Amino acid sequence: MATSLHLSRFFISTGVLTPDTTGSRRCIPLPSRKSLSVRCSGDPSASVAVDSDNFDAKAFRHNLTRSKNYNRRGFGHKEETLQLMNREYTSDITKKLRENGNVYTWGNVTVKLAEAYGFCWGVERAVQIAYEARKQFPDERIWITNEIIHNPTVNKRLEEMDVKNIPVEEGKKQFEVVDKGDVVILPAFGAAVDEMLALNDKNVQIVDTTCPWVSKVWNSVEKHRKGDYTSIIHGKYSHEETIATASFAGTYIVVKNMAEATYVCDYILGGELNGSSSTKEEFLEKFKYAVSKGFDPDRDLVKVGIANQTTMLKGETEEIGKLAERTMMRKYGVENVNGHFISFNTICDATQERQDAMYKLVEEHLDLILVVGGWNSSNTSHLQEIAEDRGIPSYWVDSEQRIGPGNRIAYKLNHGELVEKENWLPEGPITIGVTSGASTPDKAVEDVLIKVFDIKHEETLQLA
Repeated sequence: MATSLHLSRFFISTGVLTPDTTGSRRCIPLPSRKSLSVRCSGDPSASVAVDSDNFDAKAFRHNLTRSKNYNRRGFGHKEETLQLMNREYTSDITKKLRENGNVYTWGNVTVKLAEAYGFCWGVERAVQIAYEARKQFPDERIWITNEIIHNPTVNKRLEEMDVKNIPVEEGKKQFEVVDKGDVVILPAFGAAVDEMLALNDKNVQIVDTTCPWVSKVWNSVEKHRKGDYTSIIHGKYSHEETIATASFAGTYIVVKNMAEATYVCDYILGGELNGSSSTKEEFLEKFKYAVSKGFDPDRDLVKVGIANQTTMLKGETEEIGKLAERTMMRKYGVENVNGHFISFNTICDATQERQDAMYKLVEEHLDLILVVGGWNSSNTSHLQEIAEDRGIPSYWVDSEQRIGPGNRIAYKLNHGELVEKENWLPEGPITIGVTSGASTPDKAVEDVLIKVFDIKHEETLQLA
């Protein structure tokens, strides 16, 4: 089981994809290979050419990880870099909360902190290895293929350390800027097969910070592929992690939620589940950015396997798996289900722990909830979703800069709408629930709470 650590208690322990201005994703094609489409894009026509007869993504990655230019274990600077991260990202406020059973009162503000929150083990590891890379290569140019995690504070810090993002022009990553001898970091979400191919061809130093839980999902879809099962991936088709996972799959379809999964299963049953599906043409239009090239729902939904983006709601992934299994039982008979359905447990422990803690937190008596985390963070969005579903006023902010001037806040809702609100903090004594996404350092939580304390302190002075 993955163990969640907070920084204040460290133990010195595809063509190339990118979003364009329209929101679709494109790839830089790699020449001189027989054509096999590896999707790395919201645009189904975007693909990278690899050897269709002999290419084995898992074998390629296996060989890459054993090359002299590849590193995923750090460079021997762990203690030093962890100490630096402790100075930059830890919080006296969250420390005080943990020392007092996750509840503490400052003035007329009582804060109840979720039992599991903030930096998970995989994120902590990714950031720490990235710090080590700069220490190990002080003079080399260092690039990163995507944000290392979905948190603006950490990403800005890496920019300050002169870790450069691969530039993007007309929706395409410009990998030609990377030269032999440069260092390239793969983020915690991982990288698509085509991206690894491009870097391998350039003979650069690769520093791989991919979360092992993400790699576990890749292994699952590889098993689907070898067994001729279509991977039903519970995730967001444009999310970096899901794009990488899809590149290791054979045939796949990405479903965002239970409604989309139900549509797929209804189609499998010929409209006899709930009648939500329609024609083959409408099916392909609905999922045009979320399926492998050449996907045919009549041919490719006979044998299915379940996988997931590790940041999705645990309960929903489980329900989608159960629905798919029941669908195959109904279609082919209970005695034949193993020939038509396969599933492996790929739910990330850290994601599960934060969601379980949030479900527990919303049972408390709270005036409101603060959810702190990057606005492009999938796992944080689901924490906000839990609060919204419970009907508790909940404010998802990515930094303290979203609060003020005065008693004003700009926050996001789970579905992405940006909202501004005046007088969001009630007058008088209040109790606030607080949690943060798996990519959020404790210092970001502290900065947000200090803004809250300042507003309430000013209120007290005005009433005096």
